[in-house]
Amino acid sequence: MKFNKWTVGLAAVGAVSLASVAQAEEKASSVMTAVSSTTLSGYVDTSMNWNIGDGNGNVPNYKYNSPAKQDGFNLNSILISLEKPLDESEWAAGYKIDLMYGPDADRLGTTPAGQLSSNFAIKQAYVALRTPVGNGIDWKLGVFDSPLGYEATETPLNPNFSRSYGHTIEPSTLTGILGSYKVSELVSFSVGIANTTGPIIGGDQLGLIGGGASIGRANPPKAESYKTYMAAVALTAPNDWGFLSGSTLYGGVINGWGGGLTTPTGVQTSLYAGATINTPITGLRTGIAFDYFNRAANINGALGGPESWADSIALYASYQATEKLSVHGRAEYFWESRQNGIIAGPNAVGALTGTVQYDLWKNVISRIELRWDHQLGNIDGIPNGASGPGYYGTPLVSTGGGINGGVPQPGAAGKHDAFTLVANAIYKF
Repeated sequence: MKFNKWTVGLAAVGAVSLASVAQAEEKASSVMTAVSSTTLSGYVDTSMNWNIGDGNGNVPNYKYNSPAKQDGFNLNSILISLEKPLDESEWAAGYKIDLMYGPDADRLGTTPAGQLSSNFAIKQAYVALRTPVGNGIDWKLGVFDSPLGYEATETPLNPNFSRSYGHTIEPSTLTGILGSYKVSELVSFSVGIANTTGPIIGGDQLGLIGGGASIGRANPPKAESYKTYMAAVALTAPNDWGFLSGSTLYGGVINGWGGGLTTPTGVQTSLYAGATINTPITGLRTGIAFDYFNRAANINGALGGPESWADSIALYASYQATEKLSVHGRAEYFWESRQNGIIAGPNAVGALTGTVQYDLWKNVISRIELRWDHQLGNIDGIPNGASGPGYYGTPLVSTGGGINGGVPQPGAAGKHDAFTLVANAIYKF
């Protein structure tokens, strides 16, 4: 079983008939190496972004979005993947390396504090092993994608170009060991242990802080034996369930020390539940995803702060109109704790995203997307709700420490709505 398909989330499962995913599953090119079955694949992701209206100093803070991306042309990321997948033998072995370059690599955050502007990240790098227990346990040892989530880090595998708020609050990359087991065609699960819930890769000496402790570890202040634990399960509807056949229900949890030094940390818990649901309408698939994040009251001295939490729920729909034309929609609602929030900005946001994809060129994903983010809650420290100061547009002027450290005062032209129009082109090789 190639369990790595789990790590791209339910979006890939639910869109298996869509042209974009069909192209992503094409056989990669072989590479001349000592291991003849090594393959090379990847993509180049570019976009043209337009923040409709005046001022883009404050934009919706979902993952990979920033003021620097608005009103201009962008290279988002380059992904280069080398892989020797597991074969069908009982004691199969292989590996996978995903190297990400470009501005999005910095946001992935796998490098230690102080090294966040390298435009490079190791997204995955693990040894894959199989042990012949029952149907076979597949192992990943090293750096691997989080087993939680509907959306993927890789843009081509998502139904929309922009990421959801649920994806934003999920763990992305972990360093540890993950075992997966396929009970039957209907039931699969995984369990694993990692250093922390954070993306910083273990073993990097540049991440050492006072006393020789690594920010990629749980100590200090936790004991050196304190680790992060995870589990996930996927249930697939059987063939005799009519049009629901192949629909998938998915759930998972990750709990452990957050790691990191430049942002508040502590014991963190991420919960995820989602489903992809087939419909009786040919070409139409739907989905739902719920994410919950909790960060306990910080016990790390100088970085102390109150307990933080965030919730996100999103609904998805994808329709394959023709072989080349597909339409994708997402509606979401995000809300979080008033103080020490997970995402800087309003503590409640609603968003609608519509994406039209037309694959005119071979190996190219080309799409147009319009997104509307609407402020529904307060700005951290200003209890005026959606009827009060707007967050988007004119930059905020803070009094001491920014969004999380002081009381931000909004500019006179702050807006409650942000509209983003994007043209996205991705070449996959």
